[in-house]
Amino acid sequence: MKTKKRNFQQITKGWNVIFNLIAGIFAFLCVFPFLFVVIISFTDEKTLATDGYRIIPAKWSLEAYRYVFQTGDTLLRSYGVTILVTVIGTIVSLIMISLYAYAISRRSFAYRRFFSLFAVFTMLFSGGMIPTYIVVTQLLHLKDSVWALILPLAMNAFYIMILRTFYLTSVPDAIIESGKIDGAGEFRIFLRLVLPLSLPGLATIGLFSTLGYWNDWFNALLYIDDPNKVPLQSMLMRIESSIQFIQQNSANSSISLAALQSLPQDTARMAMVVLATVPIIFAYPFFQRYFVQGLTVGSVKE
Repeated sequence: MKTKKRNFQQITKGWNVIFNLIAGIFAFLCVFPFLFVVIISFTDEKTLATDGYRIIPAKWSLEAYRYVFQTGDTLLRSYGVTILVTVIGTIVSLIMISLYAYAISRRSFAYRRFFSLFAVFTMLFSGGMIPTYIVVTQLLHLKDSVWALILPLAMNAFYIMILRTFYLTSVPDAIIESGKIDGAGEFRIFLRLVLPLSLPGLATIGLFSTLGYWNDWFNALLYIDDPNKVPLQSMLMRIESSIQFIQQNSANSSISLAALQSLPQDTARMAMVVLATVPIIFAYPFFQRYFVQGLTVGSVKE
């Protein structure tokens, strides 16, 4: 019996090593493209043109980052705008989505079907870009306002339905009933009982919202003309457009041929990807600590 048990443990240990090796290879394949982008951003542009993409460049260079940082305070200001919009937008989005999802998840809410269908309807049909632009600029007067970058993304019907399903499956009705027996109102039940049990769902929606705000550039293109309020993604997009404009109009440009050849192209694009991606990476550890399942196990005693 001991021999069989020992053999079983050895076989299990061998399979664990194999599975861990496969998981490690898969993780490396997921991370390697971004690491390769970082390497290319530090590669000399001329070397990249002659030798192509290499894991170990023949010549390292910071020219791409020098070109991007020529904007000086403008780039730092864009970082500040993006961070402000992302933080405030994520908080506003979580408040609105969590309240809406909780309301339509309550079976005692008389209009839950209507508001659920209303949310689903907006997933299938939208007002369109022109009506949205008129509402934001003419009705709400948010032109050149930071709120024009926040409010259009604050409500997402898909996130509402995800959180609604999480409430239905992860928050026992007995907990809500116990709050009612103790005399708590709806808001107190929501704040004291429901939210602590909903951290995994809220963290998921919060991460989605954070990525949406951080990567948003289209709303800035529509509503922001003030250069002091341009977010990071829109700023980097304008830098890339300026590079393309100079290249396409090189024949009519006063810039010398040598300067055009030394102008970073692919390396500058990779540097922009690095500058736009590295800060948001730090958001993942913050949200991942809440990705824990089974928080409601044992919370209700039969």
